Amino acid sequence: MSPDTHCPRLFYALWPDAATRAALAAWQARLDGKPVRADKLHLTLAFLGQRRVSDLPALLGILEHMQARAMPLLFDHASHFAQLALAWAALAQPSPALLNLRTACMQSLAEQGLAPRFEHDRFTPHITLARQAPPPAIGDFAPIAWQADELVLVESIKSSGDYRILASRKLS
Repeated sequence: MSPDTHCPRLFYALWPDAATRAALAAWQARLDGKPVRADKLHLTLAFLGQRRVSDLPALLGILEHMQARAMPLLFDHASHFAQLALAWAALAQPSPALLNLRTACMQSLAEQGLAPRFEHDRFTPHITLARQAPPPAIGDFAPIAWQADELVLVESIKSSGDYRILASRKLS
């Protein structure tokens, strides 16, 4: 990391494997808008915003100690956030394991005094597929079954738009 004056933009996410990324890319090909690069596709658990470098040890500890198991997720349709003009892969029924992981993440952050300032109360699990996008045309999308087994802490590099995984762990 850079000197303490650097305040990285961070988030926790579930990170898809190559097969899931390929299936999501097939969905992207059927959407209008600007596709999100395949290497950036993820499901955000908590957007942390800009953080001091001195927060990193606690954030890495939260990642390491978060109680979670690998979980099956089934993306079965595309949806849209109108205000943000985002098209995204959606789950008709978010799994209790995913919702519990989100709750545990937020509780751990709060216990460490690191609760996100801008996080929404309502969690809408999704994978952003395209930006500057109109609502997806109604159509069949082949369901995507993903065994989510990698939890990551990511830095969003504003100047380049790239993501850098700072730490990851496999979910048992």
